[in-house]
Amino acid sequence: MASSSGQRVAVITLGCARNEVDSEELAGRLAADGWELVEDPDQADAVLVNTCGFVDVAKKDSIDAILDVAELKSGTAGPAVVAVGCLAERYGNELAASLPEADAVLGFDAYPQIGDRLARVLAGEHLESHTPKDRRTLLPITPVERSTAGVSVPGHAATADVPGWQPPVLRQRLDGGPVAPVKLASGCDRRCSFCAIPSFRGSFVSRPADEIVAEVAWLAEQGVREAVLVSENSTSYGKDLGDLRLLERLLPRLGEETGIARVRVAYLQPAEVRPELVAAIARTPVVAPYYDLSFQHASPDVLRRMRRFGGTREFLDLIARIRDLDPDAGIRSNVIVGFPGETRAEYEELMDFLQEARLDAVGVFGYSDEEGTEAATRPDKVDPDEVHERVEEVTALVEEVMAQRAEDRLGDIVDVLVEAVDYDADEWPLAVGRAGHQGPDDAAATVRIERIEIATGDLVRVRIVGVEGVDLLTTPAEPRR
Repeated sequence: MASSSGQRVAVITLGCARNEVDSEELAGRLAADGWELVEDPDQADAVLVNTCGFVDVAKKDSIDAILDVAELKSGTAGPAVVAVGCLAERYGNELAASLPEADAVLGFDAYPQIGDRLARVLAGEHLESHTPKDRRTLLPITPVERSTAGVSVPGHAATADVPGWQPPVLRQRLDGGPVAPVKLASGCDRRCSFCAIPSFRGSFVSRPADEIVAEVAWLAEQGVREAVLVSENSTSYGKDLGDLRLLERLLPRLGEETGIARVRVAYLQPAEVRPELVAAIARTPVVAPYYDLSFQHASPDVLRRMRRFGGTREFLDLIARIRDLDPDAGIRSNVIVGFPGETRAEYEELMDFLQEARLDAVGVFGYSDEEGTEAATRPDKVDPDEVHERVEEVTALVEEVMAQRAEDRLGDIVDVLVEAVDYDADEWPLAVGRAGHQGPDDAAATVRIERIEIATGDLVRVRIVGVEGVDLLTTPAEPRR
């Protein structure tokens, strides 16, 4: 095996929270192999660009990041540029041939030996990129493989006695902030007609609950206050382990056994959300009152063409159940506008649903073809200009509804996790963070702290006294925790 011998590496991450975890696991392996991790690519011998391969905009951002790093080179000087992640896995040798600026393009199979692979690139060896495979036709291959060289977690030695349990994959934090994603699983078994993720991320593979508990405890020891549980579909967690109620039992354990201050669950499939799971999120004190429901549309007919389930009636019933159990809940979602065959009536049903649902945050996306998907082959495409007009109309609607939802919270007392503090504010330090009902990618709660000491990572109980669009303006209601 090639040796790193003190060589320096920088890691750049594109895409979703799952990629953030992959990057920290890659960083952990590299550090264990003797690599020095640096933040500035200009100071690195090699730069690992963890790419996103999901939609055209994300693909372009990933390629731009590779090209930006390549510009640091001058002749033979400058860092080696190595592409990994979903784009590299999805296109492999095709990407390598079209992007000579990258010194290597490595798929998921290279992750366990990433230090050796980088050292070989720096030694001048040409590594052949793989021929992309459809992971749906293979045994699951996931970056979250089990490892016996995992992190030692204080207070969790006893879990090693659990049959089949092994320590979590060695992980090194790249972001020192108080929030960290934690993988529940990798891959996806659903076959949504617009989504290519299963073809390159593989089948759904749950992580054992003991492993997740241990990793969250380790993160808490590193100063993390909030763990965000992520996967392609968190409502499927445990199904491949023979226990679809595993998440409902995991959540209380995270509050009781890890020392974490707050847990958030992301990526719930609405048609699979069970009443027991809603109750577990609502009744477990450590879990944020936050429900990330990927509705995508409201018309049953459009959803069937998407290979999804549900519709306006079922979704409104689910929202009502959540708010009955958890009146302070924040609910976010994504919708796709202009899906092939979307009629005016189906589009208006989506608009009516969004008006009635009164969601706290909504991401609006115009449909575009995704290579290798069923939807891309449909002949009944909506005119792109019409898609654009519908996106603008839906966006205007949800922005109005979201602002109304923010106003509805005036006077409420909420707990905000401070993510940044600006001591250069004119009148008093300005802290920015998120309340429990706000997702990690949603609008921030802006907390004005009047002449009290506060730091990143503090949990502050505040009263909402004003709004600016969807931002919340607050003042302290109780001392920090």
